[in-house]
Amino acid sequence: MPVALLIFRLRGAYFAIGTWVIAEVFRLSFAQVSALGGGSGSSLPVGIVRSLAASRSGREHLSYWLAMGSAVLVIAAVYLFLRSRNGLALTAIRDNELAAGSLGIDIWRTKFIVYVVTAALTAMIGALIFLQKLRISPDAAFSVNDWTAFVIFIVVIGGIGTIEGPIIGTLIFFLLRETLADLGTIYLIVLGTVAIVIMLKAPTGLWGLIRSRFDVELFPLCFRVKPSPKKG
Repeated sequence: MPVALLIFRLRGAYFAIGTWVIAEVFRLSFAQVSALGGGSGSSLPVGIVRSLAASRSGREHLSYWLAMGSAVLVIAAVYLFLRSRNGLALTAIRDNELAAGSLGIDIWRTKFIVYVVTAALTAMIGALIFLQKLRISPDAAFSVNDWTAFVIFIVVIGGIGTIEGPIIGTLIFFLLRETLADLGTIYLIVLGTVAIVIMLKAPTGLWGLIRSRFDVELFPLCFRVKPSPKKG
């Protein structure tokens, strides 16, 4: 919430750059806290690890189901939000912020709600990741690559403005990572090349390409006006 009060003073590309700067400020700040292990971070207490499960396989099993449940929860939350009045207001702000404001939409309040809800869901997933890794460090918690660059890649190749797009983008990202991770820097070059090709050939992402060709939607977000049946 306090970050939102500061960052909402920025617009467009400056907003995106500002969020990167704030993440870096947090990383450097927590790296100075010796109680948290400084820059190297610290491992989770043994008591917390054992409370999850007695064995490693048990922890992995628990992590899997927690991740699955979290994914379902996040997708459901995003879908219900976008289908609500706030979601409709957010769509109007995305299309034309000035016009949305002239129609009586509280732009700052709508953005604030989205920012706080997104932060809460992201923090929940981050906590789950570190429960699985059993170690947390400032570099990992505020990594620009993990939490920004890779997320942008996932959304761009999947399809911006859809729920199905990021799901497809996530599957492709992890497939490429597992296949090419041993190639070092070539792995990052391939990711960049894939992103550029898709942005040039399919600006709406892979799901946008699929939707335009087959006219299918798994999570319909738009409201359509249906003609009333003709009276005989």
